[in-house]
Amino acid sequence: MDRLISRTVDGFVRASARRVPDRIAVRYADRSWTYAELDAAVSTAAAVLREPEHGHGLPEYARVATYGHNSDVYLVAFLACARAGLIHVPVNHQLVGEDLAYLLEQSETSLVLADPALADRIPDGFAVKALRDAPGSLLDALAEPEPFLTDRDALDLAQLLYTSGTTARPKGAMMTHLALAHEYASAIEALDLSEDDRPVHALPLYHSAQIHVFLLPYLAVGAENTIIDGPDPAVLLDLIEAGRADSLFAPPTVWIGLAEHPGFAERDLSALRKAYYGASIMPVPVLERLRARLPGLRFYNCFGQSEIGPLATVLGPDEHEGRMDSCGRPVRHVEARIVGEDGEDVPDGTPGEIVYRSPQLCSGYWNKPEETKAAFRGGWFHSGDLAVRDTEGYLTVVDRVKDVINSGGVLVASRQIEDVLHTHPAVAEVAVVGLPDERWIEAVTAVVVPRGEVTEAELLTHARERLAGFKAPKRVHFLPELPCNASGKILKRELRNHFAPHPPT
Repeated sequence: MDRLISRTVDGFVRASARRVPDRIAVRYADRSWTYAELDAAVSTAAAVLREPEHGHGLPEYARVATYGHNSDVYLVAFLACARAGLIHVPVNHQLVGEDLAYLLEQSETSLVLADPALADRIPDGFAVKALRDAPGSLLDALAEPEPFLTDRDALDLAQLLYTSGTTARPKGAMMTHLALAHEYASAIEALDLSEDDRPVHALPLYHSAQIHVFLLPYLAVGAENTIIDGPDPAVLLDLIEAGRADSLFAPPTVWIGLAEHPGFAERDLSALRKAYYGASIMPVPVLERLRARLPGLRFYNCFGQSEIGPLATVLGPDEHEGRMDSCGRPVRHVEARIVGEDGEDVPDGTPGEIVYRSPQLCSGYWNKPEETKAAFRGGWFHSGDLAVRDTEGYLTVVDRVKDVINSGGVLVASRQIEDVLHTHPAVAEVAVVGLPDERWIEAVTAVVVPRGEVTEAELLTHARERLAGFKAPKRVHFLPELPCNASGKILKRELRNHFAPHPPT
């Protein structure tokens, strides 16, 4: 373990290249890279970014943003920044306009590596280089290997990992090589990652969970990785049935879509051995349906947030019975407490905020000293997640602190209500939020994606029969789909804004 955490981010790939040089490291579309080829490509890309003769000559610690869809070249660009002593800034490829400009300006980006199809969205004033699919792209440069030697310090910044921004403007969590190395070591151990696994990486690589909990740790152990453009259920089912994928990470929204796909009940999915879920709370009824269909599949619940790399706790496959709603216990390099508003520990079984202390944590927020001070008050990082701990140390997340609903002066967490509504056969997805209300302060409101014919009255009755009166929804709205970010996290802020009563004009 100590040997693992002493490396820089790109050093994990270099170590695998020395150990298993001829093994396939990454497949994407019709391209594949052995570990030796991937390591050489990382050095070449680092030289392209740093050395003046290649046209860039970026100074040490310059910020380089990547703005593109999933690809092998996206991975090479991240690793090249790590090797070259540059600070990588992953950017959500769905961002446009003011949101995109904010991230590039706030991070003080020097160069944007972009997919050509997205390049016209980048504001004026930023240097741009194509990642692929264009003459002179980074992918083209990899055809002529260039050596690049550097001696990086593990305490150097490797990445500005921007928060998802579901409640406020995104903040750039400053992640060092050392913090990410600790997180990779935690992930390898807690998630039973093995060189014999065949993982498929379907979520966006700009998101911390896919790249830092799975892709980089899997490269560290020497596994064969497949990157695909996105979590298309048909593509995933094909890969699993063909035996090319036996390990999959996806948020609950994707697992729900997979379970709803007609092929899920018909295809031979016996090759799938490990199922990882996270990014948002998995409804217990959905997990039960998945486990019933695939009884031999080993499920892992992964929980955390960008600022901690992002893996903080894991519920392993042998820990689910009797605690299906739990997110598990802290991983090796994470210490967690549940505290009240006064910062003191609350008794087991009492809701409180999760706070962390860990070498995996970011070193603060880029150019935001006040936000950094507030987040790390009392010497612990305040997560904003509300949870309870049982007597065995297992945590169960009940809500985000900012999403707790004040129903008539009683605080209500959305998790239990969502689980109850998920037991109705006509509910495919549901999110519960609080909306301003003259009588209740905030009215418990459910937003449902139906899978069949159902009325508001039916769902209200279903909930009232199973919940205390103050917890039962006062209203139900229907949508064809819930707003989510690319990691599958439901954007409750958008639901509140959409359905909140508007004052008369």
